[in-house]
Amino acid sequence: METQSTPYRILVIANEAVDGHMLHDALAAHNGEARPAEVLIVCPALNSRLRFWVSDVDRARKAAELRLRECLPGLDGDGMQANGSVGDSDPIQAIEDGLRLFAADEIVLVTHTIEEAHWVEHGLVERARRQFGHPIFQVIVSDSRLHAAA
Repeated sequence: METQSTPYRILVIANEAVDGHMLHDALAAHNGEARPAEVLIVCPALNSRLRFWVSDVDRARKAAELRLRECLPGLDGDGMQANGSVGDSDPIQAIEDGLRLFAADEIVLVTHTIEEAHWVEHGLVERARRQFGHPIFQVIVSDSRLHAAA
């Protein structure tokens, strides 16, 4: 049985960079501010289709590392503990890999707007809902602000 002291475990897949303080506030508001949480943030090494198919990942990994460095600071604190890593270029595979290492209660997808979506993001929320038996919460980054998706 889960208690208030049992941390709620959140796997965040960050396809877009977001300020860690803003992400902290969005997660706290979504899950209840008084509840402790453990967060694993995974930044997929998003790549162009051509670079994906020829396995040229260096530039994509560096971009993911920069995204992670932007997301992590400010995420820790107020009952929330956060760690992070760079993940697979396919967000679905990044989720699967993350779940192997981190028994998450919920998956949060930080994505671009529909107009700015990366090619691997098309249909991502629906695919993740079909494939994983976890609640999925989508946060869209637009104009450096976060918006919860319906």
